Amino acid sequence: LIAQVLVTGTFDSASNKGFRLLADFIFGNNQAVDSNTSTKIAMTAPVTVESQNTDMSVQTAKKWRIHFVMPSQFTLTNIPKPKNEAISIRDVPSKFYLVHSYSGFNTLGRVQSKTEETMEWAKRKSLKVISSPQLSRYDPPWTLPMFRRNEIMVDITPPTP
Repeated sequence: LIAQVLVTGTFDSASNKGFRLLADFIFGNNQAVDSNTSTKIAMTAPVTVESQNTDMSVQTAKKWRIHFVMPSQFTLTNIPKPKNEAISIRDVPSKFYLVHSYSGFNTLGRVQSKTEETMEWAKRKSLKVISSPQLSRYDPPWTLPMFRRNEIMVDITPPTP
């Protein structure tokens, strides 16, 4: 289960804007299902950024989907409703992903480079990529670069046995 928002802008500005909108939702800008009260939702990892370009390039993207994974106790029926209409809640079905992990900072150039590495590896292994690449970040901003966990994730067709 994810909470997501679509934002426009550069990679950095969209990431920041999307994060703030979603953080506002989990910190209480929501309405509990059975009452008029708000509920705080625990912060989970990863925070994911996905270009809405059709050409797999993050360099030229201007529209982005930012999402937070919701804690496992929530379902579509019991998760608090966002008060901000820009935020939507979505149930994501199980999928197969190719995941390329790395550490360090995520500049636009570095994300593009890691995305290209991921796509080249998929091609060499004859894997069929069926989604746009997603950048998943797992650590708070004060984490030292060498300890940061980042991933480029792409949805692939299930491998044949």
